[in-house]
Amino acid sequence: MSSQKEFLIVVNPIAGGNDKTDLLEAVREYADKENISLIEYETTGENDEEEIKKLYTKHKPERVLVAGGDGSVKMIAEAIGHEDVVIGVLPAGSANGLSVDLNLPSDVSQNLEIAFHGNFMQMDMVNINGKKSLHLSDIGVNAELIRNYEGSNIRGKLGYVLQAFNTLTELQDPFHAIIEANGNTLETEARMIVIANTKRYGTGVTINPIGKMDDGKFEIVILKSLDLIFITKVLAGKMPIESNKDVEIISTEDALITTDVPVCFQIDGEFCGEIDRLDIKILHKQMKIAVPKTT
Repeated sequence: MSSQKEFLIVVNPIAGGNDKTDLLEAVREYADKENISLIEYETTGENDEEEIKKLYTKHKPERVLVAGGDGSVKMIAEAIGHEDVVIGVLPAGSANGLSVDLNLPSDVSQNLEIAFHGNFMQMDMVNINGKKSLHLSDIGVNAELIRNYEGSNIRGKLGYVLQAFNTLTELQDPFHAIIEANGNTLETEARMIVIANTKRYGTGVTINPIGKMDDGKFEIVILKSLDLIFITKVLAGKMPIESNKDVEIISTEDALITTDVPVCFQIDGEFCGEIDRLDIKILHKQMKIAVPKTT
């Protein structure tokens, strides 16, 4: 008789500012129905990666489920993405851009089916100054917005809209960047440069139309326009990126970006301070992540 399967679920209780009680109960009921033993871990913000590594080593779960946003998934990827385990995403954060790119449904029961039984893809990650990014990172105006959002007391869409307004009305000067990639060097003024492994932000805005999560390359998306209205339209998803003279996209396996002044920097929705140098390289097929079954 085969032993009972074990799954680990990691819950970020503060992601998205919403209560996870109903979601966690739905996960428990589904696991019970499927005769799967569930190991539960709630993040605290202290030593979470180490604790998750310990749980994985002890139990060797067949799958690891993550109830949270992009930052929560990134933490799991940092902790055990290199292990031979499928990661199932249950989007429950304020930023769920990865779930959008994975075409995960909004229905909880459908998401549970994918997380527990879906196919998986071997997803790339991007190494930026020694830190891993699995979704979208950037320097410039969007990172400024995230810094302001993290420093505010209002969460959710309202908080994002308020900080978008504040950020755009108090916009910093454009920066000068030197981008070295594919044996070429580009110098440009910019408001924002994106290091993209996927296509869309959690808001649904497509910033990298040619992005693929498993092709062994990432894209550098350069927003050259210094016009405030243009930047506002891009962040709101009202300005197409394709064939736009104010946007340049470079697809590459590695790159070096330097700026003339320290610029706000974010990775997967988490503000990471101000930088003036980005060493970037692709990490091909770094983690297995559950995706909908294709018909």
